[in-house]
Amino acid sequence: MDYIKILQEIKSEIEPLLCKGKVADYIPALAEVNPDRFAMSIQLLDGRIFEIGQCDWRFSIQSISKIFAFTLVLKLLHQDLCPRMGHEPSGNPFNSLVQLEYEKGIPRNPFINAGAIVVTDILTSHYKEETFEVIMRFIQELSDDSSVSFDAQVANSEEENGFRNLALVNMMKSFGNINNSIFEIMRTYFHQCSISMSSKQLCRAMLFLANHGKDPLCGKEFITESQSKRISSLMLTCGHYDASGDFAFRVGLPGKSGVGGGIVAIIPNLMSLCVYSPRLNENGNSLAGTKALELFTTKTGFSIF
Repeated sequence: MDYIKILQEIKSEIEPLLCKGKVADYIPALAEVNPDRFAMSIQLLDGRIFEIGQCDWRFSIQSISKIFAFTLVLKLLHQDLCPRMGHEPSGNPFNSLVQLEYEKGIPRNPFINAGAIVVTDILTSHYKEETFEVIMRFIQELSDDSSVSFDAQVANSEEENGFRNLALVNMMKSFGNINNSIFEIMRTYFHQCSISMSSKQLCRAMLFLANHGKDPLCGKEFITESQSKRISSLMLTCGHYDASGDFAFRVGLPGKSGVGGGIVAIIPNLMSLCVYSPRLNENGNSLAGTKALELFTTKTGFSIF
């Protein structure tokens, strides 16, 4: 299959969408990014990479980081996370307080903000003050790139403006679902979201999930096939918040978005994908990026369905 030709067609067809939507300006540092950037990368299990656009440009991965943190928790616990969180779609915005209060501080899944904060709390109980360094080293190992780092400006911007997330963690603390210092947890969480990676690096980091938990290039098994199945299923049903059903309908792949404008996805037994375009739709997902992935599965006929 001529992947380069397909990527070129996709870039041409989504060009009119690159000026639509808006960046995540509620995080001031993200409001400063160039809104017109675009990148798309795919990496096959044999290591071949195909890409188009500014694929070496590093952007804030934001909620894409939740995949890696949740993977670490599964490696630690080797069991279900109930009763601390569920694994159902939320059907609500990623930072909903109403749903969290109604459900007595138990997040619906690990990919909404409240669930990711509980994941950080679990990791903090084990790794203490080294939690962020553990997350960072894990992502560096998955991407086979020790240069992956975080953006201090974005981290500080989130700490100074993350009032809704602080409300979420305080509410869960009031229900007894947070065990550590909320300040320690949130500092780690904000730094985790501020990690910067390119579409090429994210493709490499996601390759282990496309291969059921085992890195196909170095041969290391990061998680079991069963654990990989859990992560992929949550990506499909919960990876795009209240637009997860629409993403599954249009794209047909397990994927995870971030308000920095990135989206990662996998095609099991074949490849990982990443697309970047910072202008978001009304659900907080990359507008042009979502369309690019829809076009890719349409043109190639690849999906899990």
